[in-house]
Amino acid sequence: MSKKYFGTDGIRGRVGVYPITPDFMLKLGWAAGMAFRKMGACKVLVGKDTRISGYMFESALEAGLTSAGADVMLLGPMPTPAIAYLSRTFQAEAGIVISASHNPHDDNGIKFFSGKGTKLPDELELMIEELLDTPMTVVESSKIGKVSRINDASGRYIEFCKSSVPTGTSFSGLKIVIDCAHGATYKVAPSVFRELGAEVVVLSAQPNGLNINDNCGSTHMGQLQAAVLAEHADLGIAFDGDGDRVLMVDHTGTIVDGDDLLFIIARDLHERGKLQGGVVGTLMSNLGLELALAELSIPFIRANVGDRYVIAELLERNWLVGGENSGHIVCFNHTTTGDAIIAALQVLMSLKTRNQGLAQARQALRKCPQVLINVRFGGGESPLEHPAVKEASARVTQAMAGRGRVLLRKSGTEPLVRVMVEGEDETQVRSYAEELAKLVTEVSA
Repeated sequence: MSKKYFGTDGIRGRVGVYPITPDFMLKLGWAAGMAFRKMGACKVLVGKDTRISGYMFESALEAGLTSAGADVMLLGPMPTPAIAYLSRTFQAEAGIVISASHNPHDDNGIKFFSGKGTKLPDELELMIEELLDTPMTVVESSKIGKVSRINDASGRYIEFCKSSVPTGTSFSGLKIVIDCAHGATYKVAPSVFRELGAEVVVLSAQPNGLNINDNCGSTHMGQLQAAVLAEHADLGIAFDGDGDRVLMVDHTGTIVDGDDLLFIIARDLHERGKLQGGVVGTLMSNLGLELALAELSIPFIRANVGDRYVIAELLERNWLVGGENSGHIVCFNHTTTGDAIIAALQVLMSLKTRNQGLAQARQALRKCPQVLINVRFGGGESPLEHPAVKEASARVTQAMAGRGRVLLRKSGTEPLVRVMVEGEDETQVRSYAEELAKLVTEVSA
């Protein structure tokens, strides 16, 4: 049973207050089915990751959708971005993913895609929310939805991923280790890289419903680092449980995070004249990324933390590439959402084009020291609004003269203020962070 509350990624913030239980999934399936049917004939794709509760929730969701008259096509365990792609391919009204991403097996959640592989329109989100507060009514028996299973879903998605690199591309001679986190990439990811010619060593690809993200994958990199060194591999690739995050390890065992990967991808597109605009990062993207892109005259802007905010900025600016240091990388020139396998392929393609190893490719990005201090406060008025805190933050920002930055923000889940300072001088950065954290503590007393 899911222990935590997870929102539907398309309607998070409204439906997100509901617990993910079988009863809720039944009602949500019905509400979504009723809303989708208002658009006409209704076909909905449903996929999931490998956690054990997915079977239970899939059945409840399926019952709710069909009771509203929606036809359901089951994909089984598939990466989240695969559902976005297949929703377009099968011309469905929507795609639904049952997953809690990088969280432990005893959590679960849900994410919606439109038939175009994007977030649901606002009016549809609101309609689903309103229907959740009304009694369920089953359509007449002749209009109950049908259920089928797409047996070749994996093969279709594998070919789609391979199509993101030029026809005839071969990674022959490249030895890579892949950590699938016992998650949704366990079948497709090894096949993609093997079919493109790489020698592949596979880790954590034996899901049992309970071991997803368990000391493996992009949230626990130690196993991959050790394997890359032991196998004398060229690099390692780590996915999260649902396949929308990717981190890497170079041949020395050093972790290469989302900022590094985003830089490598953006630089490659820039050099080929295909970048289109600039790059979207987040408030937590390392200052080094911003400075490295500036040296290439590539515009860079920061969105709030979360891939949905990155995607919103990309859409508004008609840019192609964005991401987070956690490994969510969005490549709009290939797909409609963050896709870990496609992002990894773009990195490998850049390495091949430049005839570089991963360690060498990331050298142009020099990470700035970053100090983060959490300050607990007792609620009430936010210390961030205190004039002394505002003045001190502005003073420190000015003192760093564009070669550093300050970020003060409240935690979304705990009574904490996160004080973050980064810049080129680690001693200076730490001194500024401690000064600001002390002041926040004083005004919070």
